[in-house]
Amino acid sequence: MAARILSGEGIESRGDLAKAMGVEYLEVSAERVVGRMPVKGNTQPYGLLHGGASCVLAETLGSAGSAMHAGPGRIAVGIELNATHHRSATEGYVTGVATRAHGGRTLATYDIVITDEQDRRVCTARLTCMLRDAPAT
Repeated sequence: MAARILSGEGIESRGDLAKAMGVEYLEVSAERVVGRMPVKGNTQPYGLLHGGASCVLAETLGSAGSAMHAGPGRIAVGIELNATHHRSATEGYVTGVATRAHGGRTLATYDIVITDEQDRRVCTARLTCMLRDAPAT
């Protein structure tokens, strides 16, 4: 499922921002989402992985899990994201693992750990999504 995620009743694109940043899904379920993103092209002026890029990866993965948890006819909308940046990454890929911490009818929360290719923690994040009925099309 490298370029698409299952969500609700159909398949949706991963979104323009995540696509532009090179986010790839490796595993997608309501309980756990794994994805990766290249460092190259997602750096700040000093050549380090941009903290905002880590946040994009975290929100992309947590939102995918939330959408899967929400189920058919429902959508997930991010309402809170926090992130702690532990170390920098300068090359290769970073991998994020989003694990469901809470899955209710109206809220879903995911803990996301992002690591570098040496399995060192780069960022720890938490995303909470509000779950709603999908708007009528």
